[in-house]
Amino acid sequence: MNIDQIRDVLPDYARDLKLNLGSVLTAQGAPGLNEKQIWSIALASAIAARNTGFARDIEAQAKAHIADVEVEGAKAAAAIMGMNNIYYRFLHLVEDGEYQSMPARLRMNVIANHGIDKLDFELISLAVSAVNGCGLCVTSHEKKLRSHEVSREAIQSAVRIAATIHAVAVTLEYEQSEPAAPAAELAA
Repeated sequence: MNIDQIRDVLPDYARDLKLNLGSVLTAQGAPGLNEKQIWSIALASAIAARNTGFARDIEAQAKAHIADVEVEGAKAAAAIMGMNNIYYRFLHLVEDGEYQSMPARLRMNVIANHGIDKLDFELISLAVSAVNGCGLCVTSHEKKLRSHEVSREAIQSAVRIAATIHAVAVTLEYEQSEPAAPAAELAA
């Protein structure tokens, strides 16, 4: 499905999502970001949202806007942040500083060798970290982006894309699932 078709299948209770999806994936609706960044962030965020059908639809749309190397970079960011967000969220939540001094012993080579612009990878990683709820990673990526003079407006745009994509993915997943049998039927 293309973006208009996705918007059309969203239920009326998700009207705000329809409007947001129509705007955040445009240069006007994502100030500070270029088309390549917008679609890379959208793709990685859709993957992180774990709705495979929706992620495949976004990937098909993204391929009309970005090169294969950016598609692969977005996938790489979603994959590595899927691991890192769990690990670093644990370090943050466990409240035991000794764990932070221990080596992670996890391969993270793709962070240095992803094939796309370094700051684009950081923006994508920030968006995925927001979807995955890792405060430590969000803080780290935001600080790195700000140290390279990426505007707050661009950072906010990246997270707005992630938030909208995630909400659409969750809504579609629910709407496409089979209703559960009523409790009375299960008891019989």
